[in-house]
This record gives sequence, structure tokens and C-alpha cells, in this order.
Amino acid sequence: MRITVINGTEKRGVTCQLKDIFLKRFPSAEITEFYLPKDCPAFCAGCTGCFMNGENTCKDYAYINAIERSLIQADLIVMTSPAYVMHVTGAMKALLDHFAYRCMPHRPAAEMFGKRAVIITQCVGAGAKSAANDIKHSLSWWGISKIGKFKCALMTDIVWNNLPEKKQKRLTNKIDRLARKFTKFNYSKPARTKMTTKIKFHLCRAIQKRIRKNGIASLDNRYWYENGWLDNNRPWKKLKRKR
Repeated sequence: MRITVINGTEKRGVTCQLKDIFLKRFPSAEITEFYLPKDCPAFCAGCTGCFMNGENTCKDYAYINAIERSLIQADLIVMTSPAYVMHVTGAMKALLDHFAYRCMPHRPAAEMFGKRAVIITQCVGAGAKSAANDIKHSLSWWGISKIGKFKCALMTDIVWNNLPEKKQKRLTNKIDRLARKFTKFNYSKPARTKMTTKIKFHLCRAIQKRIRKNGIASLDNRYWYENGWLDNNRPWKKLKRKR
């Protein structure tokens, strides 16, 4: 089993500790971790090159390609981020911006429709929920349907280390339960694609069909056409045949 972890900060703080508790349930997994911003240090420049000319024209393609290859190969994706000002870290947001070309209206990777993902966020007070939703929003538009979330209010090592033993154990048990839930899946089979994901896909398909009907040439439209998605092929059906 392969797990790819994307950490929204290089700091090895409480978020990292929670992630480690989660990963303990996968002792035999091959785990690849990326730490932001080290493994993707630059912001998206908004040049639209990835949309118009292909992702390989991005100035940061070397970083993005390494992360994407790992995501495609992974059986489970784990995304972590403390909440900064009610949202994900700037580094995590920059990475999600870089993957805009993989959103469903553009060129979603068929493999993503069969992925499972877990989001781990925490903060001081409010913000963990909105940070988790930042990540979930992007993952769902990549085509991922099965997404688990863990969120809590801690933030600093001082708070974590000074928690009453009973509360610390309760939080530890909570993330361990999520981990146990994800150990029970059969990773030799793709995750089920939910109806909400299929509706998003069909809305994007309708747009791409109209673009093709109007004779507008675009890299995105050619991608949809070559995958057969404008006809009867669907990414989730292709995954079932492959398995």
C-alpha cells in the first residue's frame, strides 16, 4: 500500500503529531511525504500556461510533477494543515492553486476518481473546519469522493502537552478511530464515486460538449475528447475495468 502525505507546513508541531498517530495504523505502508513550502516553494503566477499550453510549461513544473506522480500512485492521500487565519496555510493554498489544471472543468486525472483521502487540521479556537473545507473543496473537484476529516483546536505544543490526560486520550482515540476506519478499505479496488461527484462531472461534460460543438480549440477540450468522456466513457468506469 502506498500513502502520499502533503504537509501544509514544515513545522513538526501538533498537526504533525496527529498525522503520526494516524499513520501508525499503516505500519507496512510505503509512505512518501512532502513538506510545504520546501517541496513547492513558489506561488502560482496565474500565467494560465497550464490551461493553455500544458502543465509542463509551468515555471514550477519540476515540483508539481513530483508531487502529482506521487498522488497518482498513492492508494491513500493524507493532507495536513494547521489553520492560519481561519484557512489553510499559504503554502498549502499555493499548492492547490498550482493544481488548478486538474480540477474537473479542465483536465482531471482519471485515477483521482478512485482515490481515498484524509484531511487533518487543527487550530486555536475556530478555523479547523474552514481549513479542512479548503482542502476538501479542491479534492472533490479533482474527482475524489471518499474523504475523511479530523479537526480539533490545539495549535501549540504547549497546549497539547498540558492537556488533561483524559482529553488528550480522547483526541488520540478520535484520530485513531479515523485511521482504523481507513485500514478496513480494500485498496485493491477503487473508492465508489458518489453521485455529487458524478453530477459535477456531467456539468463539466456539458460545458465541454458545447465548446466542441462551437468549434473552439482548447487543450482541455481535446483532453476530454481523447478520453472519450464526451461520448460514453467515464473515468470511474475505466478504473473498474483496470482493476
